[in-house]
Amino acid sequence: MTARLLPALLAVAATVTAACLSIMAGLQRGGFLAERVLWIAVGVVLVVAAHLLPALVRAHGRGVRAVGTALWAACFVATCIGHGVFFILAQKHAGELRAAAVPAVMAKGRGMAEIARDRADAVTRLARTNARRCVAPSPNLMADRTAAAARLDALDVERDEARRAEAAQDRAAAERAAALADPVTGALTAFGVTAPRAELVTGLAFAGVLEAVACFAWLLALRPKVVTESPVMPAQQGSNASVTAAVMPESHAAPVLTVTPADAPASMLSLSVVEQQDDVTRVRAAVAADELRATVTEIRKFLGCSQSRAAAVRKQLEPQPIE
Repeated sequence: MTARLLPALLAVAATVTAACLSIMAGLQRGGFLAERVLWIAVGVVLVVAAHLLPALVRAHGRGVRAVGTALWAACFVATCIGHGVFFILAQKHAGELRAAAVPAVMAKGRGMAEIARDRADAVTRLARTNARRCVAPSPNLMADRTAAAARLDALDVERDEARRAEAAQDRAAAERAAALADPVTGALTAFGVTAPRAELVTGLAFAGVLEAVACFAWLLALRPKVVTESPVMPAQQGSNASVTAAVMPESHAAPVLTVTPADAPASMLSLSVVEQQDDVTRVRAAVAADELRATVTEIRKFLGCSQSRAAAVRKQLEPQPIE
C-alpha cells in the first residue's frame, strides 16, 4: 500500500500545483472574464493530459502508444509555456515590490543648467568689476567686487549640492534597477545572458521539472499490479492422483494442502490454462496486427503480467514440432 500511496500523494500534489499555476497564468493572460475562464480551462486540461497520458497508454499497443507519445509531447510543451508565463510575470511583480521598497531621492533646489547660467553671469560681472580702474580708491567699486565674488562663491556651493543630489538620485535609480531583476537571473547576466532570456530559461526550467515529476509520479502510482502465479501441475493419470499446492508464509513453515480430483472441481484445474490461452490469443492477434513484438519484455508490458507468465506465453507462440 505504501509503495503506491506515496507516489500517488506526490502525483496529486504535483498535479494540483501545476493546475494552480495554469489558473494563475490564465488569469494573467486573459482580458475579459470569459477569456480568462477559457484560458484556465485549456491550461487545466493540458496539465491533466500531460500528467496522465504516459500512464494511460502504457498498456496499449505500439500504435496507440505512438499517438499518445506525440500528444503527450505537445501537451508537455504547451503546459511548460503556460507555466513560463506565470513564472515570468511573478518575477516581474516581485521585482516591482522590491524596487518600491528602495527609498526615493527627491531633487531639492535648482537644476545644474540653471545654476550654470547664473554662475556664468556672476563670473562676467566679477570680471567687469575687476577691469574697472580708478585713480583714487572707490568704495563703490570695492563693494561691487566683493558682491560679485560672494555671488560666485554661493553659486559654487549650490552647484556642489546639486551634484551630490544628482549622484544620490543616480544611486537610487541603480538600486531600483538592481531590485527589479531576480537574484538568480541577475547572476546569470554575468555570463553574458540577457536578463529577459535568463528569466525565460529559469521559468521554463522550473515548469519542466514540475511536469516531469508529476508524469513520473503518476507512472508509479498507476503502474499495473504484478501477479505472481504458482504453476499448476496437471493431474496425474490414475485413480489415486492428487494435486498439491503449497502456500509458504514468510516466517512459518509451509503447510501442504492435498486435494484429490474427486474433491477439486474441474474449473480449478483448468482456470490457469484458460487464462493463459486467452493471453496467447491476445498476443498472437497483436503480433499479427504489427502492434507488438514477440519478445518477453513487450509481452509483459502488453499483458501487465509477471516475467514468468510472459515467458510462458512467448513459448506458446513458437511453432510446435509435429510428432
